[in-house]
Amino acid sequence: MKTRFLYSFFFLLAWSITLSAQPSFGDARLLNDGWRFRLEDDSAFVDPAFNDTRWQYVAVPHDWGVSQAMSPDAGSCQGYLPGGIGWYRNHLRINASELTDDQRLFIYFEGVYNRSSVYLNGHLLGYRPSGFASFLYDLTPYINKGGDNVLAVRVDHSRQNDSRWYTGSGIYRPVWLVSAPQTHIALWGTSWQIQSLNDKKAVVQVKVDIENEAADSRVVVDILDATGTVVASAKGKDCRLSISRPHRWSLSNPYLYKVRARLLSGSTQTDCSEVPLGLRTLEFSPDHGFALNGQWMKVKGVCLHDDAGTLGTAVPADVWRQRLLTLKSIGTNAIRMSHNPHAPALYSLCDSLGLLVMDEASDEWEFPKRKWLKGWNQGTPGYEGTFDYFEEWIDRDVADMVRRDRCHPSIFLWSIGNEVDYPNDPYTHPILDGGTAGFTQPMYGGYKPDQPNAERIGVIAQRLSKIVRDIDPSRAVTGALAGVVMSNQTAYPEAVDVVGYNYTESRYGEDHQQYPKRVIYGSENRHDYPSWKAVRDNEHIFGQFLWTGIDYLGESGAWPARGSGAGLLDLAGYVKPNGYYRASLWSESPTCYVGAYPINNGQGRQGQRQQARRRQQPVSSYAPAIWNYEDGQTIRVVCYTNAPSARLLLCPRGKDSTVASNFQPIGGEPTLDEATGILYWDIPYAAGSLRCEASNGATSSITTCDRPYALRATVDKKSIEQGQVALVHVEVIDEAGNLVPLADNNITCYALGSARILGLENGDLRDTDVRSTRALRANGGRLLAYVVSSKGQRQNQNPIADNAAADGQTSQARIIFSSPLLQPAEVSIELR
Repeated sequence: MKTRFLYSFFFLLAWSITLSAQPSFGDARLLNDGWRFRLEDDSAFVDPAFNDTRWQYVAVPHDWGVSQAMSPDAGSCQGYLPGGIGWYRNHLRINASELTDDQRLFIYFEGVYNRSSVYLNGHLLGYRPSGFASFLYDLTPYINKGGDNVLAVRVDHSRQNDSRWYTGSGIYRPVWLVSAPQTHIALWGTSWQIQSLNDKKAVVQVKVDIENEAADSRVVVDILDATGTVVASAKGKDCRLSISRPHRWSLSNPYLYKVRARLLSGSTQTDCSEVPLGLRTLEFSPDHGFALNGQWMKVKGVCLHDDAGTLGTAVPADVWRQRLLTLKSIGTNAIRMSHNPHAPALYSLCDSLGLLVMDEASDEWEFPKRKWLKGWNQGTPGYEGTFDYFEEWIDRDVADMVRRDRCHPSIFLWSIGNEVDYPNDPYTHPILDGGTAGFTQPMYGGYKPDQPNAERIGVIAQRLSKIVRDIDPSRAVTGALAGVVMSNQTAYPEAVDVVGYNYTESRYGEDHQQYPKRVIYGSENRHDYPSWKAVRDNEHIFGQFLWTGIDYLGESGAWPARGSGAGLLDLAGYVKPNGYYRASLWSESPTCYVGAYPINNGQGRQGQRQQARRRQQPVSSYAPAIWNYEDGQTIRVVCYTNAPSARLLLCPRGKDSTVASNFQPIGGEPTLDEATGILYWDIPYAAGSLRCEASNGATSSITTCDRPYALRATVDKKSIEQGQVALVHVEVIDEAGNLVPLADNNITCYALGSARILGLENGDLRDTDVRSTRALRANGGRLLAYVVSSKGQRQNQNPIADNAAADGQTSQARIIFSSPLLQPAEVSIELR
C-alpha cells in the first residue's frame, strides 16, 4: 500500500477540476494552507527560529502583485504593478512514526514567479529562476522528525519589468507534499505514445521511469476507460497495450482513458501513477494543413496569458473552466499557451473540454527584448528580462515542459519560442538592408553588424528542437516567427517541423511556393477579416491564433491602463462585440448578434455628401449592444451572423415586446460589407426593442432601457465544495428588467456565512484600483464576484477575507449586493 504521512495545519485547500495529483507519483497532498508571507527581504528570514507570528497569513496560490497599488512609476509592461522580493514560511510537524527510513518526503511547486530559493530548516534545497517551471525538492535529509520544520521560500521579482506582460509575483500555483518510498516512480515518469489507431484497435506504448530501482521491483500497467473499467493490462516498464473498439479523443467528444502504472515489491504495491490518455492521430501536410483523426480541419485558436484581472495569476481552475467554455462557445477550438508553460489545471481542462493546445517554452532566449515602461511601444524601453539564466537553464526548462505536459492529449504542438527573431531586437542580418518588404514587425533599422547575427537563432532552434524530439517524437515542434524574411536566411525554419508566422499573412503564398515542404500556419494574428480569409481560402494554411483570446494585465497603454484590450473576452470573461463577430466567422452553430452605433448625420447638400461618406465608413466589428440614442439620429445597425441574410424588426416603445405581431420590419434588405463580411443597415433611431432574425434561425435583440432601478444577481453554482469558486454575475437593470449597458453604479458586496469574496472584476482596463473585495463600480452595467468557501479556515488567514463571515459552521452563505438608490440583490450558496 502507499506510504502515508502526517503534518499539522488546519486544512488542505483542494482546487477542483484536478485530474490527479500533479507530480504523478507517491502520495501527493496539497499544501496550500498555513503559509505566512512578508513583502520584504532579510537574510534572517531563512532562520528556523525567526519569529514570523506577525507575518500575513495567506493561502496559496498567491499573487502579491495584484494586491499592491498601481502606480505610473511602475512599468506599463507589468500593468503598472510592482514586483519586489517576498518571503513565504510554513511550519510543518512530521510524525516520526509515519516517516520510516525507507520513505522520502518531497515538496513540489507548480510555479513560483520567480528566481525562487527554497529552504527547509535553514538548508537550501534549490534555486529555480524560471517563474513558469514546475519543480520538486527532496525534504528528507533535513527533516526534524516530531519537531517543527520550517519551510522558507524566497521569491525574487526585484527585476520587476522582466517580461513584456504581467507575470504576477509569488507562489501563484498550488504546492504539493509528496510522500514516497525510496524506490518510487519518477517525477512525470509515466508516459505514453500511440503506436497505431483504427476503429477496431488502438496500440499504446507506455513507459515508466523508476527512481532507485530495487531488484524485486516490477511494474503493472492498466488502461481504464471513462467508467473506470480496466480495458487493457500489461507488465513491465516499457510495454504495449491493445484496446479493442477504442473511443477517440476529439474536439466534439474528448473521451479520456486513464493510464495507471503500479509499482510493486513482490506482491505489495508501493507506488502508483495515473495520467490521462486520449486516443487521437495528428497529421501535418505542407499542402493540406492539419488533420485530427484523419479529418483535415482549420485550427481556430487564441493566445492566452496567465492572469484573470483582479485575481492576477493565481487563477482557480473554476475560473479557467468558465473562460474556456465561453471561448469554445464562440468557435474557438485551440489554445496557445503564450508564451510559457501554464498552470497544469489548464491543460487538464483542455483535455476534458476538447481544445487543442500549443504549449510554449519561452518568449526570450539569450538576449533581452524591449520592455515598454510608459505605454506599449511608447518612450524608452527597459531591458530587464530572463536572458541572464538562459544558457544555464533553458535545456532543463524545455525538457521539463515536455515531460510534465506530454500526457495531455490536447497538446498537438510544442513551441520552442516566441518572436525571438525580431529584426534588430537584437539579432540582425544583411538582408535587413534590403528594405522593409515582407516585414510586418518593427525592424529598428537596417543591418547592424555590431549586433548578434541572426544565424545564431537557427543554432539554438536546432538544439532545443532535439531536446523536445528526444523526449516526445510523437508531436510536431514549432516556433512563432516574428521576422520571417530574416529567419528564412537561417536554419530556424528547417529546425522545426511546423513554422508559425506571426502577423505575416502576406508571405503565405510566396513562401509556400519557395519552400514547398514547409508546413505554415498563423501562430499570432490580428482579428481582422483578411487575416481569417488568408486561412479560410488557403488549403495549405491550417489555422491561426488570434492575439488574444482574453484581455490581460500588462502591455498597457499610457497611464492609466491595467492591460491590453486585445481579447475576444474582457477581464471578467464576458464576450465583447468582436467576440460575437468572431463567432460569425468561426462557429459551426447558427449565430446572430445585433449591435448599433451612431454615424455622421447631416441635412441638405451637406447631408447628401455625408450619406455618401457613410457608405465609405468602415463597418465596425466592435458595435456595442446598445439601443439608447437620440430620436431620428442615424444609427448603423450591424448583424454578426454566419447566415447569408437577415432581417431587422422593431417593436416601438410602449408596446409589448413579447407579442410577435408588435414587431414590424425596418430598414429593408441589409447591405453586405465585403471588407468585413458584416450585414448592416443605416436607419433613423426610434426607441423600442430591435430584433435581428438571421436566415439560419438565430436571433438577437437590443432594447431601449430606462434609468437604473435595481441590481440582479445570478450564480453559476448553487453549491460549492472547499476550494471551488462560485462566479456571481451582477447586473444593473431598469424597472422592466432590462440590462442598463451604460450603467457604472458603485456596487458594494459582502458575505454572510462561511464564504468570502476572492475578488471583484468589472472588465474595465482604465479602472486602476480593483483591489477591494468590498466595492467596485459596474462597467457596461455588469460586475463579477468570485466567491470561495472559508469553512474550516483559520480566522484572519487572509487580510481581504470578509469580516462578516461566520464561524465556519454554517452550510449556507448569502452574498449581498447593494448600490445607492437601487434595489439590492443577493444569492445563496450551499457550502458542502
